[in-house]
Amino acid sequence: MKKTFSITALAASSSGNAYYIKCGSTEMLIDAGISAKGICDKLHLIGTDISNIKAIFVTHEHIDHVKGLAVLSKKCTAPIHMPAPSANEYLSKYPQTHNVVAHDVGYSCDVGGIKVTSFFTSHDSCACVGYTFETEDDKFGIATDMGYIHKAAVEALTSCRSVVLESNYDEKKLECGSYPPPLKDRIRSNMGHLSNYDCAAFARYLAERGTKNFMLGHLSEENNDPDIALNITSRALKDFGDVVIKVASKKDVTFFI
Repeated sequence: MKKTFSITALAASSSGNAYYIKCGSTEMLIDAGISAKGICDKLHLIGTDISNIKAIFVTHEHIDHVKGLAVLSKKCTAPIHMPAPSANEYLSKYPQTHNVVAHDVGYSCDVGGIKVTSFFTSHDSCACVGYTFETEDDKFGIATDMGYIHKAAVEALTSCRSVVLESNYDEKKLECGSYPPPLKDRIRSNMGHLSNYDCAAFARYLAERGTKNFMLGHLSEENNDPDIALNITSRALKDFGDVVIKVASKKDVTFFI
C-alpha cells in the first residue's frame, strides 16, 4: 500500500497558522498559531484527536505560529521540533512548554517512517524554516514566511508532489492600505513576506518540474484577498491543466489533498 500524504489547513493567515498532516497511521502538526482549544476542536472536526499527534514541527517563534504550543504540550507528549534560535527565544517567554526539541536550521529526523527535513527561509525571526515530508511514494513541502525564495527552498521543494506556499500580500493593496510605511517596507523586504506574484512565479517553476498540488497560505487579512491570490497563481499555471490550486481559509478547516 502506497504511503501518501493527506494535508489539512486548520488555520492559515497572518493571525494564526496550523496544518495537520496524516500519512498512514502517522499524524503530525506544522505550527500551532491558534489557541490549543481551537486546534483540538478542529482536530475533532476532521475525526482525530490531539493524543494521536506524533510530532509538532514549528517554523519559527512568532506568535501566529506558536500561540497554542504551551497548552498543547500539556495535552499530548508529542515532541515539538523547532530550530534552535527560535526555540531559545520561545522558551525564554514560555518556559512552561514541555517536550521542545531544538535543532540546527537544516536537519532531518524520522517520524513513523517519514523523513522530515527542515530548510532555511528568509524571515525576520530568530530563525525560520520550511519543511519537507517524504516517503518512498510521496513528498510534501511547506514554505511560508519568506521575504524571498532562497535557493534552499528551491532545492527542497522542487521534487515535491504537493506544496503549501506563502501568498501573503497583493502589492496594490499593500501600497494603498493603512499600514505605516515602515511596516510596509518590512513586509516587502527580503526578511518579510512573499507577494502573490512572487508566489505565482515560484509555483510555475515548481509545476514545470512536476509539482501537481498547490495550496496558497498565510494570506494577509488586510493586504490580500483570496480571489486575487487564486487568480494570479491560476493564470501563472494556466498551461498546466492537471494541477490543483487551493487557497487555505483564514479560520475554517481547508482540505488540501
